[in-house]
Amino acid sequence: MKRIALIDNPASGQNAARRDAALQGAQAILRGSGAEAEIFSSHTPGAGVELAQRAMQEGYDTVLACGGDGTVHAILQSLVGSEVALGVIPLGTANALAADLGLAGTPAQVATTLLQAVPTRVRVGRVEYRDTEGSQASRFFLVAAGIGADALLMARMDPKLKRRFGYALYLAEAFRIWATDPFPLFAASAVLNGNGDTRAVEVSQLLAVRIRTFGGALHELAPGATLRNGHLSLLAFQTRSRLAFLRFLLAVICRRQTFSREVELLNALAVDCRPRKDSSASLYVEADGEVLGHLPARIEVSEETVMLLIPPRAKP
Repeated sequence: MKRIALIDNPASGQNAARRDAALQGAQAILRGSGAEAEIFSSHTPGAGVELAQRAMQEGYDTVLACGGDGTVHAILQSLVGSEVALGVIPLGTANALAADLGLAGTPAQVATTLLQAVPTRVRVGRVEYRDTEGSQASRFFLVAAGIGADALLMARMDPKLKRRFGYALYLAEAFRIWATDPFPLFAASAVLNGNGDTRAVEVSQLLAVRIRTFGGALHELAPGATLRNGHLSLLAFQTRSRLAFLRFLLAVICRRQTFSREVELLNALAVDCRPRKDSSASLYVEADGEVLGHLPARIEVSEETVMLLIPPRAKP
């Protein structure tokens, strides 16, 4: 790493003064290694894409996403297929990718760890969906993509309240959805292997996981998931039972989850999802915690790659 752009999303995570001090501490560590390190910052929503493109045009060989999974997601869209390396300094509310990469501690400590990281090509996930205007669109993702209650949860997050209350807001809204949402079913058809074998199911929640651990209470949500393979680990909830959802979540927290016909774990290359013909429900699609649009959708592991900074001791 010779020229490093630290792309900051002030809309995520910590207050401004604490955030500025944290970023400057990371910048000092990087500069102390002999690298050129500059902070790129913007308060404009979605500016991560433009800032990453600007950094690439100006010849930076490394981009560090300073924020949460949403910040990483925005920057990822510009870096896929390039030679520019992507790293993470976790400063957001949700930092699942950082947890998977073992990046913990202060930004200065994380910067020190990243100086020892190995740029590694990993395949990215890709999701096709209908945007708010009904047009077909697509995004790349690294952490997970989901349809159902998890996407509804992301859609209901107020950015200002999220910065103020953090995970407490997630928990409160998750409980409200669990208590009131009808969990409408939709159709999913998963491609299980290169031979074209498929599995058709009706589900109320589908989550395509790419990372080994989310950290915190969720930890290993989908055992066997990893950025290093070319598969999706699909959590398919073939039930509308609130008790089944609660039972599975409690088992995950206790790290004792098992799988059955109600909640199945599938290894798939891709999955196509569409509304049921008899349903009028408008179901959200999310990726890396960002609400993208609605069904129909296709989630797959792309042939495209990103150069990801992976610390030596990480086991993604």
